[in-house]
Amino acid sequence: MLHSIVMLIVDAVASILAGVMLLRFWMQVVRVRPPQSVGQFVYQLSDWLVKPLRRVMPGGAYDWASLLGAFLIVLLSIVAAVGIESGFDFKTILLLALVRFFQWIFYGFMATLIIEAIFSWVNPYAPLAPFVRALNEPLLRPLRKVIPLVGGVDLSPLAALILLQIAVRVVTTLLLSVA
Repeated sequence: MLHSIVMLIVDAVASILAGVMLLRFWMQVVRVRPPQSVGQFVYQLSDWLVKPLRRVMPGGAYDWASLLGAFLIVLLSIVAAVGIESGFDFKTILLLALVRFFQWIFYGFMATLIIEAIFSWVNPYAPLAPFVRALNEPLLRPLRKVIPLVGGVDLSPLAALILLQIAVRVVTTLLLSVA
């Protein structure tokens, strides 16, 4: 029981830290400036790892240090979860870390889509709404070209959620079939 509680805490902390690292990377990819409160939160929570990683992996067009930081956090959480049970089998740990890393990426996209949908229903003029819309725009723009409005309702976020769920299953299956 104690092990499951510790793993719950490790997983929660790892999810938040890796999610922030992935958000930092995605904000730079889509070139969106976050609201000040979000920016402070993201940078203060991720600078401790991103800044040292930039010495190893300098930036360029993208903040690769943030992406690497997210992967390292996922890797450490997998080591904590299954390291001893697997006998620290590097291949198994790396494979599970890759699976979880891609799952968290897809789940992060799903979360921003759901947040945007909630904003559109509750308060489309909320201060964070334009920021979330900007994060989702690269995902939704190609779908909006294909999926017409139905009765004035944009169904592209629903299609994106379905496609992301399919992507999670395909990527997970492909990575696990390597083992």
